[in-house]
Amino acid sequence: MPNSSQLSAISRLFSPAVFREMAKDGCSPIFARIIGLTGVRGRCSPTATVSDLFDAAFSVLKKSGLRDEYIYRAAVTNKILLGRHSLNTASMLTEFRAGGSKADLVILNGTATVYEIKSERDSLSRLERQLFDYRKVFASVNVISSESHIGSVLEMVPEDVGVMCLSDRFTIKTIRESKILPNRICPVTLFESLRSSEAMAVLERLGVAVPSVPNTQRHALLREIYSEQVPAHVHQAMVAVLRVTRDLSSLNGFVSQVPESLRPGALAIKLKRSEHDRLLDAISTPLDSALNWM
Repeated sequence: MPNSSQLSAISRLFSPAVFREMAKDGCSPIFARIIGLTGVRGRCSPTATVSDLFDAAFSVLKKSGLRDEYIYRAAVTNKILLGRHSLNTASMLTEFRAGGSKADLVILNGTATVYEIKSERDSLSRLERQLFDYRKVFASVNVISSESHIGSVLEMVPEDVGVMCLSDRFTIKTIRESKILPNRICPVTLFESLRSSEAMAVLERLGVAVPSVPNTQRHALLREIYSEQVPAHVHQAMVAVLRVTRDLSSLNGFVSQVPESLRPGALAIKLKRSEHDRLLDAISTPLDSALNWM
């Protein structure tokens, strides 16, 4: 078992900073500096690549009791988004604002489903407030947590909220199905979550005309218009618009070449097409060579 400092270093391997360095420069000095702190190098063969090191580190982190939010993101990404759905039929949002909260992960398919992650390292202190916000924006709300949290989660959450468990065997088990309730959303709260262009596109899809006003007055006007809309209709239009504006289908080829351990980053971190090849080159680098990236 890794000690606390090793566990922290292993988690840092999967940080956006490492991912972006590899994509931008084809190497990552951060990665090279922290390899020795992880204690994972000894788990790899002499001919291992950077990709092999990530997989070895991931296998350590995904053990029950050690899992952080990234591991849960990977489970939902690989087993639900790419397992039950595909990038051709569904899209994914991360850190999506909903009221005063940020949703860990949202999957857009026929509806908008949010997954709030509560890993072994997380507290449940903010959960009630988060669910209050999410139920104003998403038709389907789920909490996915470890077995150690399940009892407390079931006691805390409303009956319409789904409860899921990431098992010791790294499988997702549904304890209680979420109810799909688009009528409960708050159109104004949903409006505040959207980019201005997306908010306009939703209204256009609903056939609602927006009067021409100065930019300084537009936000207040749109807010008022949204307040008059039917919740379920706004939600349906939002899903349709975001499926286009946040479409991930162009990443199919790239994601298929990335190991499962890195897919959450491949889908959540925006990269230029030219950076895809640099990242793939970086993770195929022999591990011994990567040690010289510093």
